[in-house]
Amino acid sequence: MSEALAPTAPPLPPGPISGPQAWYGREMRQRGDWLVQFTPQDLAELDAAVRAHRAGGKQLGEISPQNFRLPTLGPKLARALEELLNGRGFLVFRGFQVDVADIEGAAIAYLGVGSYLGSFRSQNAKGHLLGHVKDLGLDITNPKVRYYQTTRELEYHTDSCDIVGLICLKTAQEGGESRLCSSTTIYNEVLKRRPDLLPLLFNPFPTDRRGEIPPGMKPWFDMPVFHWHQGHLSAIYSGQYIRSAQANFPEAPRLSAADHEAIDLVDALTNDPEISLKVEFRPGDMQFVHNHTMLHSRGDFVNWPEPERHRHLLRLWLAPRTARPLPPVYAQRYGSLELGNRGGIVCAETVLKFTLQPE
Repeated sequence: MSEALAPTAPPLPPGPISGPQAWYGREMRQRGDWLVQFTPQDLAELDAAVRAHRAGGKQLGEISPQNFRLPTLGPKLARALEELLNGRGFLVFRGFQVDVADIEGAAIAYLGVGSYLGSFRSQNAKGHLLGHVKDLGLDITNPKVRYYQTTRELEYHTDSCDIVGLICLKTAQEGGESRLCSSTTIYNEVLKRRPDLLPLLFNPFPTDRRGEIPPGMKPWFDMPVFHWHQGHLSAIYSGQYIRSAQANFPEAPRLSAADHEAIDLVDALTNDPEISLKVEFRPGDMQFVHNHTMLHSRGDFVNWPEPERHRHLLRLWLAPRTARPLPPVYAQRYGSLELGNRGGIVCAETVLKFTLQPE
């Protein structure tokens, strides 16, 4: 009788990862190349494309680079995509005049920019292809509520797509700043400080789906924090939802004390001001982040007393055709692994749609 084979340990990178994606906040604060100012010509092209879209009577879902013409801004967006996927992993476009656009005009312009970076993906079980990040007065203790629907702080995490984008329509009275860090740098720091914990982060952690359960799936998905696949180090992480899976699902695999120590270390590193970067959101700012090499968060915020002034961002989840290969385990969260057609949340009742109001 032959002996059972021991489980194969997941592959780990051969050592520290270098390159532009392994950045530190202390260095980024001294640089301005991640902040791109729209030029007057860029803004004129956006305005003309928005007008042409409206004049043609097209729907939001019909926006694409082929019919949303940006003759000189388009090539800039191609370079931006290359920077997102193979460079530092984030950038902010500044200068769009959201204060003079109605919400439909802002949405058309934002979708037009986003279409040059990837295809639109569903952001929740309702099928929202254009998401609204706004306090809806919901209770985060409800296991189906996600943090972006409240005023609560979002811990550092990734979204379930290749690239996540945000455009700021209105800012909070206080707080709500964007926070970014390099997951590659987090990996390097764990390797340097606690190499004994690093292999644990390449093993699966049960992560809460918050009630958005695709057909045939469990209410959580089992996902390592780090993956080394075809020469790429990728991360997928939400410490808040790893912990809520432990609290809400007794049948989910239990984390060891060392597992908890490992994710506590990840969270501590993300909040190290030497490692992370705070980014001010101004009205009209468009931020794009590569989820496989970046973690992002936001601070608690206080809204204005007037409801019409409440903090409001629009969000895109995007799938570029030129993205990196992902390991098979991502399929339980991303669905298809096909380039340009992966990521997002689709449940049995999901109907894909664009909506100009939070719901």
